[in-house]
Amino acid sequence: MNITPELQKITELTVTAAKLQRLKKAVLSKPQDKSLQKVVLTLKKSSRASILQAEYFHKDNKVTHKNFELNETTPSALNALAEGFSQFNLICSDGECEYKCSSSGKTVLLGADKLERKLCSVPTTAENTVLPTSNNREKQYILNGSEPFLKHLGVADGNGRVFDRKQAKFRQINRFLELIRDVEDKLPRNEIRICDLCCGKSYLSFAVYHYFANIKNFRVSMTGVDLKPDVVAHCNAVAKALNFEGLEFLCGDVREYESPTPPSLVISLHACDIATDFVLDKAVSWNTDVILSTPCCHHELNHHIDCPTLSFISDYSMLRQKLCDAATDAIRLCKLETFGYTTTALELIDPDETPKNIMLRAIRKKNFDPTSEEARKANEKYNAAKEFFCGSTPKHTFHF
Repeated sequence: MNITPELQKITELTVTAAKLQRLKKAVLSKPQDKSLQKVVLTLKKSSRASILQAEYFHKDNKVTHKNFELNETTPSALNALAEGFSQFNLICSDGECEYKCSSSGKTVLLGADKLERKLCSVPTTAENTVLPTSNNREKQYILNGSEPFLKHLGVADGNGRVFDRKQAKFRQINRFLELIRDVEDKLPRNEIRICDLCCGKSYLSFAVYHYFANIKNFRVSMTGVDLKPDVVAHCNAVAKALNFEGLEFLCGDVREYESPTPPSLVISLHACDIATDFVLDKAVSWNTDVILSTPCCHHELNHHIDCPTLSFISDYSMLRQKLCDAATDAIRLCKLETFGYTTTALELIDPDETPKNIMLRAIRKKNFDPTSEEARKANEKYNAAKEFFCGSTPKHTFHF
Protein backbone atom coordinates (compact mmCIF):
# COMPACT_ATOMS: atom_id res chain seq x y z
CA MET A 1 0.00 0.00 0.00
CA ASN A 2 1.55 3.33 -1.16
CA ILE A 3 0.26 5.97 1.23
CA THR A 4 1.43 9.52 0.58
CA PRO A 5 2.40 11.78 3.52
CA GLU A 6 -0.55 14.05 2.68
CA LEU A 7 -3.05 11.18 2.87
CA GLN A 8 -1.42 9.90 6.06
CA LYS A 9 -1.77 13.36 7.58
CA ILE A 10 -5.48 13.82 6.85
CA THR A 11 -6.41 10.36 8.12
CA GLU A 12 -4.50 11.03 11.36
CA LEU A 13 -6.32 14.35 11.74
CA THR A 14 -9.64 12.55 11.15
CA VAL A 15 -8.93 10.09 13.94
CA THR A 16 -7.76 12.87 16.27
CA ALA A 17 -10.90 14.93 15.61
CA ALA A 18 -13.07 11.87 16.19
CA LYS A 19 -11.39 11.04 19.49
CA LEU A 20 -11.81 14.66 20.62
CA GLN A 21 -15.46 14.60 19.50
CA ARG A 22 -14.85 17.52 17.15
CA LEU A 23 -15.46 15.68 13.88
CA LYS A 24 -18.53 16.81 11.92
CA LYS A 25 -17.91 14.55 8.94
CA ALA A 26 -15.29 13.40 6.47
CA VAL A 27 -16.22 12.89 2.81
CA LEU A 28 -14.28 10.63 0.44
CA SER A 29 -15.17 11.34 -3.19
CA LYS A 30 -13.97 10.72 -6.76
CA PRO A 31 -13.58 6.96 -6.19
CA GLN A 32 -11.60 4.53 -8.31
CA ASP A 33 -14.45 2.05 -7.88
CA LYS A 34 -17.02 3.37 -10.37
CA SER A 35 -19.86 1.57 -8.62
CA LEU A 36 -19.48 4.05 -5.73
CA GLN A 37 -20.44 7.70 -5.50
CA LYS A 38 -18.81 8.60 -2.20
CA VAL A 39 -18.17 7.50 1.40
CA VAL A 40 -19.12 9.69 4.37
CA LEU A 41 -17.48 9.17 7.78
CA THR A 42 -19.33 10.32 10.90
CA LEU A 43 -19.01 9.75 14.62
CA LYS A 44 -21.54 7.30 16.05
CA LYS A 45 -22.26 5.94 19.50
CA SER A 46 -22.43 2.16 19.78
CA SER A 47 -23.38 0.10 22.82
CA ARG A 48 -19.76 0.06 23.97
CA ALA A 49 -18.04 3.24 22.77
CA SER A 50 -17.84 5.86 20.05
CA ILE A 51 -17.03 4.57 16.58
CA LEU A 52 -16.42 5.95 13.11
CA GLN A 53 -19.14 4.84 10.72
CA ALA A 54 -18.44 4.78 7.00
CA GLU A 55 -21.58 5.21 4.90
CA TYR A 56 -21.05 3.95 1.35
CA PHE A 57 -23.27 5.57 -1.30
CA HIS A 58 -23.50 3.31 -4.35
CA LYS A 59 -24.43 4.28 -7.91
CA ASP A 60 -27.48 1.95 -7.78
CA ASN A 61 -28.87 4.03 -4.88
CA LYS A 62 -28.03 1.44 -2.24
CA VAL A 63 -26.32 2.54 0.97
CA THR A 64 -24.11 0.24 3.01
CA HIS A 65 -22.18 0.77 6.24
CA LYS A 66 -18.93 -0.23 7.88
CA ASN A 67 -17.81 0.64 11.41
CA PHE A 68 -14.29 1.45 12.61
CA GLU A 69 -13.40 1.31 16.28
CA LEU A 70 -11.29 4.19 17.55
CA ASN A 71 -8.02 2.51 18.52
CA GLU A 72 -4.40 2.24 17.37
CA THR A 73 -5.39 0.44 14.16
CA THR A 74 -7.86 3.08 12.98
CA PRO A 75 -5.38 5.26 11.01
CA SER A 76 -4.18 2.25 9.00
CA ALA A 77 -7.76 1.17 8.30
CA LEU A 78 -8.69 4.66 7.12
CA ASN A 79 -5.58 4.84 4.95
CA ALA A 80 -6.61 1.62 3.23
CA LEU A 81 -10.11 3.02 2.68
CA ALA A 82 -9.01 6.49 1.53
CA GLU A 83 -6.43 5.17 -0.93
CA GLY A 84 -9.28 4.33 -3.31
CA PHE A 85 -10.42 7.98 -3.55
CA SER A 86 -8.91 11.06 -5.17
CA GLN A 87 -10.50 13.60 -2.82
CA PHE A 88 -10.83 13.69 0.98
CA ASN A 89 -12.61 16.56 2.75
CA LEU A 90 -12.36 16.72 6.54
CA ILE A 91 -14.87 18.99 8.30
CA CYS A 92 -14.51 19.66 12.03
CA SER A 93 -15.95 22.13 14.50
CA ASP A 94 -12.51 23.85 14.44
CA GLY A 95 -12.18 24.14 10.66
CA GLU A 96 -11.65 22.14 7.49
CA CYS A 97 -8.90 20.65 5.36
CA GLU A 98 -8.87 19.05 1.92
CA TYR A 99 -6.76 16.38 0.22
CA LYS A 100 -6.62 15.96 -3.56
CA CYS A 101 -4.80 13.56 -5.83
CA SER A 102 -4.59 14.34 -9.55
CA SER A 103 -4.78 11.77 -12.35
CA SER A 104 -0.99 12.01 -12.64
CA GLY A 105 -0.56 11.12 -8.96
CA LYS A 106 0.29 14.62 -7.71
CA THR A 107 -1.13 15.24 -4.23
CA VAL A 108 -1.97 18.39 -2.33
CA LEU A 109 -3.24 18.98 1.23
CA LEU A 110 -4.85 22.31 2.09
CA GLY A 111 -5.62 23.69 5.55
CA ALA A 112 -4.13 20.80 7.52
CA ASP A 113 -1.57 22.77 9.54
CA LYS A 114 -4.12 25.34 10.70
CA LEU A 115 -6.62 22.63 11.63
CA GLU A 116 -3.98 20.61 13.47
CA ARG A 117 -2.96 23.65 15.56
CA LYS A 118 -6.55 24.21 16.61
CA LEU A 119 -7.14 20.56 17.46
CA CYS A 120 -3.98 20.48 19.56
CA SER A 121 -4.16 23.89 21.23
CA VAL A 122 -7.86 24.69 21.61
CA PRO A 123 -9.46 22.83 24.53
CA THR A 124 -12.56 20.74 23.87
CA THR A 125 -15.58 22.61 25.20
CA ALA A 126 -19.34 22.40 24.93
CA GLU A 127 -19.17 24.88 22.04
CA ASN A 128 -16.83 22.85 19.82
CA THR A 129 -17.94 19.35 20.79
CA VAL A 130 -19.77 17.27 18.18
CA LEU A 131 -21.65 14.59 20.07
CA PRO A 132 -21.90 11.18 18.40
CA THR A 133 -25.37 10.17 17.30
CA SER A 134 -26.82 6.79 18.09
CA ASN A 135 -25.88 3.95 15.76
CA ASN A 136 -29.32 2.43 16.36
CA ARG A 137 -31.65 5.24 15.44
CA GLU A 138 -35.28 4.29 14.87
CA LYS A 139 -36.26 4.26 11.22
CA GLN A 140 -38.07 7.45 10.26
CA TYR A 141 -40.90 6.56 7.90
CA ILE A 142 -42.85 8.84 5.58
CA LEU A 143 -46.06 7.43 7.06
CA ASN A 144 -46.41 7.02 10.82
CA GLY A 145 -49.47 4.76 11.03
CA SER A 146 -52.03 7.43 11.95
CA GLU A 147 -53.07 8.10 8.35
CA PRO A 148 -56.84 7.39 7.95
CA PHE A 149 -56.41 5.26 4.82
CA LEU A 150 -54.24 2.80 6.79
CA LYS A 151 -57.12 2.28 9.22
CA HIS A 152 -59.60 1.73 6.37
CA LEU A 153 -57.28 -0.82 4.76
CA GLY A 154 -56.76 -2.73 8.02
CA VAL A 155 -53.08 -1.83 8.39
CA ALA A 156 -53.43 0.20 11.61
CA ASP A 157 -56.00 0.68 14.36
CA GLY A 158 -57.85 3.86 15.26
CA ASN A 159 -54.99 4.99 17.50
CA GLY A 160 -52.41 4.78 14.73
CA ARG A 161 -50.81 1.55 15.94
CA VAL A 162 -49.80 -0.68 13.06
CA PHE A 163 -51.08 -4.22 13.59
CA ASP A 164 -48.34 -6.79 14.17
CA ARG A 165 -49.49 -8.89 11.22
CA LYS A 166 -49.27 -5.80 8.98
CA GLN A 167 -45.81 -4.56 9.97
CA ALA A 168 -44.21 -5.97 6.81
CA LYS A 169 -46.89 -4.37 4.63
CA PHE A 170 -46.41 -1.04 6.44
CA ARG A 171 -42.66 -1.16 5.78
CA GLN A 172 -43.28 -2.11 2.16
CA ILE A 173 -45.62 0.85 1.63
CA ASN A 174 -43.15 3.27 3.19
CA ARG A 175 -40.27 1.89 1.14
CA PHE A 176 -42.31 2.34 -2.03
CA LEU A 177 -42.98 5.97 -1.11
CA GLU A 178 -39.27 6.48 -0.48
CA LEU A 179 -38.55 5.23 -4.00
CA ILE A 180 -41.15 7.62 -5.39
CA ARG A 181 -39.57 10.47 -3.45
CA ASP A 182 -36.25 9.58 -5.11
CA VAL A 183 -37.71 10.28 -8.57
CA GLU A 184 -39.88 13.29 -7.77
CA ASP A 185 -37.60 15.56 -9.77
CA LYS A 186 -38.52 13.54 -12.88
CA LEU A 187 -42.25 14.18 -12.40
CA PRO A 188 -44.46 17.25 -12.97
CA ARG A 189 -44.96 19.75 -10.19
CA ASN A 190 -48.29 20.62 -8.53
CA GLU A 191 -50.49 18.43 -10.74
CA ILE A 192 -49.99 14.79 -11.66
CA ARG A 193 -51.72 11.91 -13.45
CA ILE A 194 -50.99 8.40 -12.07
CA CYS A 195 -52.06 4.87 -13.01
CA ASP A 196 -51.79 1.76 -10.83
CA LEU A 197 -52.17 -1.20 -13.19
CA CYS A 198 -53.11 -4.63 -11.78
CA CYS A 199 -53.69 -2.73 -8.56
CA GLY A 200 -55.18 -5.60 -6.49
CA LYS A 201 -56.10 -4.49 -2.98
CA SER A 202 -54.54 -1.12 -3.80
CA TYR A 203 -52.47 -0.45 -0.70
CA LEU A 204 -50.05 1.43 -2.95
CA SER A 205 -52.78 3.33 -4.78
CA PHE A 206 -54.02 4.87 -1.54
CA ALA A 207 -50.50 5.49 -0.23
CA VAL A 208 -49.29 7.16 -3.42
CA TYR A 209 -52.45 9.26 -3.70
CA HIS A 210 -52.05 10.32 -0.05
CA TYR A 211 -48.38 11.17 -0.60
CA PHE A 212 -48.99 13.48 -3.55
CA ALA A 213 -52.38 14.92 -2.52
CA ASN A 214 -51.99 15.30 1.25
CA ILE A 215 -48.23 15.50 1.87
CA LYS A 216 -47.06 17.26 -1.31
CA ASN A 217 -50.36 19.13 -1.89
CA PHE A 218 -50.55 18.18 -5.57
CA ARG A 219 -53.72 18.05 -7.57
CA VAL A 220 -53.96 14.32 -8.27
CA SER A 221 -55.84 12.32 -10.88
CA MET A 222 -55.29 8.60 -10.30
CA THR A 223 -56.81 5.40 -11.63
CA GLY A 224 -56.34 1.85 -10.42
CA VAL A 225 -57.19 -0.97 -12.82
CA ASP A 226 -57.78 -4.61 -11.91
CA LEU A 227 -59.73 -7.64 -13.14
CA LYS A 228 -61.48 -8.45 -9.85
CA PRO A 229 -64.86 -6.65 -9.55
CA ASP A 230 -65.26 -7.22 -5.80
CA VAL A 231 -61.83 -5.75 -5.08
CA VAL A 232 -62.50 -2.77 -7.33
CA ALA A 233 -65.86 -2.12 -5.64
CA HIS A 234 -64.26 -2.23 -2.19
CA CYS A 235 -61.49 0.17 -3.22
CA ASN A 236 -63.97 2.66 -4.68
CA ALA A 237 -65.96 2.53 -1.44
CA VAL A 238 -62.82 3.24 0.61
CA ALA A 239 -61.81 6.11 -1.68
CA LYS A 240 -65.30 7.62 -1.27
CA ALA A 241 -65.21 7.21 2.51
CA LEU A 242 -61.84 8.98 2.63
CA ASN A 243 -62.99 11.77 0.30
CA PHE A 244 -60.03 11.01 -1.96
CA GLU A 245 -61.26 13.09 -4.88
CA GLY A 246 -59.52 12.20 -8.11
CA LEU A 247 -58.90 8.57 -7.12
CA GLU A 248 -60.96 5.95 -8.95
CA PHE A 249 -60.82 2.20 -9.56
CA LEU A 250 -61.95 0.46 -12.73
CA CYS A 251 -62.57 -3.21 -13.45
CA GLY A 252 -60.98 -4.40 -16.65
CA ASP A 253 -57.97 -5.70 -18.56
CA VAL A 254 -55.01 -3.32 -18.44
CA ARG A 255 -54.31 -4.12 -22.11
CA GLU A 256 -57.62 -2.57 -23.08
CA TYR A 257 -57.58 0.38 -20.68
CA GLU A 258 -56.86 3.82 -22.13
CA SER A 259 -56.09 6.70 -19.81
CA PRO A 260 -57.97 9.92 -20.68
CA THR A 261 -54.62 11.72 -20.43
CA PRO A 262 -51.18 10.05 -20.49
CA PRO A 263 -49.95 9.42 -16.93
CA SER A 264 -46.62 10.76 -15.72
CA LEU A 265 -46.27 7.87 -13.27
CA VAL A 266 -47.25 4.21 -13.68
CA ILE A 267 -46.92 1.86 -10.72
CA SER A 268 -47.61 -1.85 -10.32
CA LEU A 269 -47.07 -4.18 -7.41
CA HIS A 270 -46.87 -7.93 -8.02
CA ALA A 271 -48.59 -8.20 -11.40
CA CYS A 272 -48.40 -11.94 -12.06
CA ASP A 273 -46.16 -13.34 -14.80
CA ILE A 274 -46.73 -11.68 -18.19
CA ALA A 275 -49.22 -9.24 -16.66
CA THR A 276 -46.08 -7.26 -15.74
CA ASP A 277 -45.24 -7.12 -19.46
CA PHE A 278 -48.73 -5.80 -20.18
CA VAL A 279 -48.15 -3.08 -17.60
CA LEU A 280 -44.77 -2.11 -19.05
CA ASP A 281 -46.10 -2.11 -22.63
CA LYS A 282 -48.99 0.12 -21.67
CA ALA A 283 -46.73 2.55 -19.79
CA VAL A 284 -44.35 2.75 -22.75
CA SER A 285 -47.23 3.42 -25.16
CA TRP A 286 -48.13 6.44 -23.00
CA ASN A 287 -44.53 7.72 -22.90
CA THR A 288 -44.80 7.62 -19.12
CA ASP A 289 -42.07 9.61 -17.37
CA VAL A 290 -41.49 7.14 -14.52
CA ILE A 291 -42.40 3.44 -14.27
CA LEU A 292 -42.12 1.55 -10.96
CA SER A 293 -43.00 -2.14 -11.24
CA THR A 294 -42.44 -5.05 -8.88
CA PRO A 295 -42.97 -8.28 -10.87
CA CYS A 296 -44.30 -11.57 -9.56
CA CYS A 297 -44.41 -15.23 -10.65
CA HIS A 298 -41.96 -15.43 -13.57
CA HIS A 299 -43.30 -18.51 -15.39
CA GLU A 300 -43.07 -17.66 -19.10
CA LEU A 301 -39.32 -18.03 -19.64
CA ASN A 302 -39.15 -21.00 -17.27
CA HIS A 303 -41.46 -22.93 -19.60
CA HIS A 304 -39.61 -22.05 -22.79
CA ILE A 305 -35.94 -21.34 -22.03
CA ASP A 306 -33.68 -22.64 -24.82
CA CYS A 307 -30.10 -21.95 -23.76
CA PRO A 308 -27.72 -24.95 -23.92
CA THR A 309 -24.88 -22.84 -22.54
CA LEU A 310 -26.73 -22.53 -19.23
CA SER A 311 -27.99 -26.11 -19.07
CA PHE A 312 -25.71 -26.75 -16.10
CA ILE A 313 -28.10 -24.44 -14.22
CA SER A 314 -31.40 -24.99 -16.01
CA ASP A 315 -31.21 -28.79 -15.57
CA TYR A 316 -32.07 -28.23 -11.88
CA SER A 317 -35.65 -27.04 -11.46
CA MET A 318 -35.12 -24.82 -8.42
CA LEU A 319 -32.04 -23.15 -9.91
CA ARG A 320 -33.78 -22.93 -13.28
CA GLN A 321 -36.58 -20.87 -11.71
CA LYS A 322 -34.15 -18.48 -10.00
CA LEU A 323 -32.23 -18.09 -13.26
CA CYS A 324 -35.41 -17.36 -15.21
CA ASP A 325 -36.62 -14.88 -12.59
CA ALA A 326 -33.47 -12.79 -12.97
CA ALA A 327 -33.24 -13.22 -16.75
CA THR A 328 -36.86 -12.23 -17.33
CA ASP A 329 -36.49 -8.97 -15.41
CA ALA A 330 -33.15 -8.24 -17.09
CA ILE A 331 -34.69 -8.71 -20.55
CA ARG A 332 -37.58 -6.45 -19.54
CA LEU A 333 -35.13 -3.73 -18.54
CA CYS A 334 -33.25 -4.15 -21.82
CA LYS A 335 -36.51 -3.76 -23.72
CA LEU A 336 -37.37 -0.57 -21.83
CA GLU A 337 -33.96 0.84 -22.76
CA THR A 338 -34.82 0.43 -26.45
CA PHE A 339 -37.67 2.90 -25.90
CA GLY A 340 -35.39 5.50 -24.34
CA TYR A 341 -35.61 4.68 -20.64
CA THR A 342 -32.84 4.69 -18.07
CA THR A 343 -33.39 1.52 -16.06
CA THR A 344 -32.32 -0.14 -12.86
CA ALA A 345 -33.35 -2.98 -10.56
CA LEU A 346 -33.82 -2.07 -6.90
CA GLU A 347 -34.51 -3.93 -3.68
CA LEU A 348 -38.01 -3.08 -2.48
CA ILE A 349 -37.83 -4.39 1.10
CA ASP A 350 -35.97 -6.88 3.28
CA PRO A 351 -35.82 -10.15 1.29
CA ASP A 352 -36.62 -12.05 4.49
CA GLU A 353 -40.11 -10.53 4.36
CA THR A 354 -41.01 -11.34 0.77
CA PRO A 355 -39.29 -13.15 -2.11
CA LYS A 356 -41.12 -10.83 -4.54
CA ASN A 357 -38.61 -8.16 -3.83
CA ILE A 358 -37.20 -6.70 -7.04
CA MET A 359 -38.46 -3.37 -8.31
CA LEU A 360 -37.91 -2.40 -11.93
CA ARG A 361 -37.48 1.35 -12.26
CA ALA A 362 -37.52 3.11 -15.62
CA ILE A 363 -37.10 6.86 -16.16
CA ARG A 364 -37.79 8.25 -19.61
CA LYS A 365 -34.99 10.21 -21.22
CA LYS A 366 -35.87 13.58 -22.67
CA ASN A 367 -35.48 14.00 -26.44
CA PHE A 368 -34.60 10.36 -27.02
CA ASP A 369 -34.00 9.67 -30.72
CA PRO A 370 -35.13 6.15 -31.74
CA THR A 371 -32.91 6.38 -34.85
CA SER A 372 -29.76 7.28 -32.90
CA GLU A 373 -26.66 5.15 -32.32
CA GLU A 374 -27.71 4.89 -28.69
CA ALA A 375 -31.03 3.36 -29.74
CA ARG A 376 -29.32 0.97 -32.16
CA LYS A 377 -27.00 -0.33 -29.42
CA ALA A 378 -29.92 -0.72 -27.02
CA ASN A 379 -31.80 -2.80 -29.59
CA GLU A 380 -28.73 -4.95 -30.24
CA LYS A 381 -28.34 -5.57 -26.52
CA TYR A 382 -32.01 -6.49 -26.13
CA ASN A 383 -32.12 -8.81 -29.16
CA ALA A 384 -28.89 -10.53 -28.13
CA ALA A 385 -30.20 -11.15 -24.62
CA LYS A 386 -33.50 -12.53 -25.92
CA GLU A 387 -31.75 -14.78 -28.47
CA PHE A 388 -29.31 -16.06 -25.85
CA PHE A 389 -32.11 -17.29 -23.61
CA CYS A 390 -34.79 -18.13 -26.18
CA GLY A 391 -32.77 -19.26 -29.20
CA SER A 392 -32.48 -17.68 -32.63
CA THR A 393 -35.67 -19.35 -33.90
CA PRO A 394 -37.87 -19.74 -30.80
CA LYS A 395 -40.67 -22.26 -31.07
CA HIS A 396 -42.94 -20.08 -28.98
CA THR A 397 -43.92 -16.44 -29.10
CA PHE A 398 -42.58 -14.61 -26.09
CA HIS A 399 -44.35 -11.49 -24.92
CA PHE A 400 -41.12 -9.69 -24.18
